[in-house]
Amino acid sequence: MATYLKHVAIIGASGSIGKIILDGLVASSHFEITVISRKDSEATFPSGITVLRAEYSDLGLEAAFKGQDVVISAVGASAFGEQKKFVDAAIRAGVKRFIPSEFSANSQNDAVLQLLPLFRQKKELIEYLKIKEADGLTWTGIASSGLFDWGLANGFLGFDFASHTATIWDGGDKSFTLTNQKALGEAVASVLLHPHETENQFLFIASVETTQKDILAALEEKSGVGWIVNRTTTDIQVGEGVKKLAAGDFNGALALVRATVFGNTPGLRSDYAKEEKLANSVLGLHMEAVSDVVKHMFNE
Repeated sequence: MATYLKHVAIIGASGSIGKIILDGLVASSHFEITVISRKDSEATFPSGITVLRAEYSDLGLEAAFKGQDVVISAVGASAFGEQKKFVDAAIRAGVKRFIPSEFSANSQNDAVLQLLPLFRQKKELIEYLKIKEADGLTWTGIASSGLFDWGLANGFLGFDFASHTATIWDGGDKSFTLTNQKALGEAVASVLLHPHETENQFLFIASVETTQKDILAALEEKSGVGWIVNRTTTDIQVGEGVKKLAAGDFNGALALVRATVFGNTPGLRSDYAKEEKLANSVLGLHMEAVSDVVKHMFNE
């Protein structure tokens, strides 16, 4: 395999995760980047990025992947099931590495899959990639848990800056890890810069190891005011999430994603720093203090 994987194709680059990964690759300045987008897509991308509007057919994908060293899939939940087609096209096109759409909770964990059955498609894809190693395609999966600064800023993690209100699960004492946006982008770039060390592996990354109580304390200190706390439990949140999903409301899935981090469900292993083997040292990532992340956000 070459010193590093230079020619990079990304599918799903206009989504929340895709944009973060694309920014990380651009910032690295080591790569020749091609965004693969559907022909009918109206998404726009930064100047200097090659954008290929392609049919997502077998032949269309194979043609789009020709000449690429790596294909990164950052597709959302509605396209998880399409990824085997991406893998097959990548093999036919001679691609060296495939990075599937993980970038979230650990899809290899049974307790996570009990909460998020949708992630079984992710696990099945990893199993498929292991089989396809025999065809010369390598792979790397990246579990980041939730995104910390991103989830704070947009309220996904349950901390509302405008109203100084926090939703705290089960008392807020459970320890977990989260990853910052920049670190996720840097992790993907580093995988491509270290192809041998990351070949055919499922990697865990993190930026902070913390609790909801610690996050709340950092927010109160920086904002200078006491926050209103809405207390809830894993049972309430999971129950409501399942009910919403059953009614066709995808917001229910978002609650279940939060449950993989905050929830007290046995076996989640959501503190990657203690319960898994972090790949931070291999990828050149560093842990950060929650207070520093919060200060940086308030000072932006």
